[in-house]
Amino acid sequence: MKIYCCAEHVELALDEAVDEQETAPILEKIEAVDKQPFTCGYCGELAIYIVANE
Repeated sequence: MKIYCCAEHVELALDEAVDEQETAPILEKIEAVDKQPFTCGYCGELAIYIVANE
C-alpha cells in the first residue's frame, strides 16, 4: 500500500494506513530528483510524501 500525499493531507494518509494495515507506516519525503511528479490522492495537488507499509 502506497499513498501519495501533500503536506496538508499527510495526517489523513497516516491515519488511513494505520487503520488498514494495523501497523506503523513508513513516511518518506519525495526527493526533488524524482523525474515523475506524483499527485496527492486526496486533492490532486503535487505530492511531497509517500506513506507506505511495504
